[in-house]
Amino acid sequence: MSALVLFTAKSLRTASPRPFGASIVHTKTGALLLRALNRVAQDMDPSSHAEVRAIRLATRRLKQLSLAGYTLYTTCEPCPMCMSAALWAGVDRVVYGATIEDANRHCRQIQIPATEVATRSDMKCTVEGPLLRDECYALFTHPAMLKAFRLWPTRKRS
Repeated sequence: MSALVLFTAKSLRTASPRPFGASIVHTKTGALLLRALNRVAQDMDPSSHAEVRAIRLATRRLKQLSLAGYTLYTTCEPCPMCMSAALWAGVDRVVYGATIEDANRHCRQIQIPATEVATRSDMKCTVEGPLLRDECYALFTHPAMLKAFRLWPTRKRS
């Protein structure tokens, strides 16, 4: 997770800062398969969340639909769409940093915990988190990200 936070933090020094990063790691060996960032605005695609992108890229790279044997790490608790994608992909485990509530302080969120999505499925997946919550939440509160949030169409409105 620390490496994912550092990878995601690099975006804070760009014109398109993003606090949402995800990685796919082999569950047994810990070998990194790939990392991805949220690209909703860049792709003009509301489904281009970091987790969904990582899953899409991983299945293409492996040339298979199943990610059994892999763990999805994410800087923020997966939304219901992302958690559903992880379940459909068959990942063994999802590990997240910041919580949906943390993200909701800055941008709109669907307030259904990842554990609830997993529990209501007949697909097996362990959900763990928050892990390194403070480090992951710091991605949301970085000055460059706070400035960027003001421009997001999905920003939290008072």
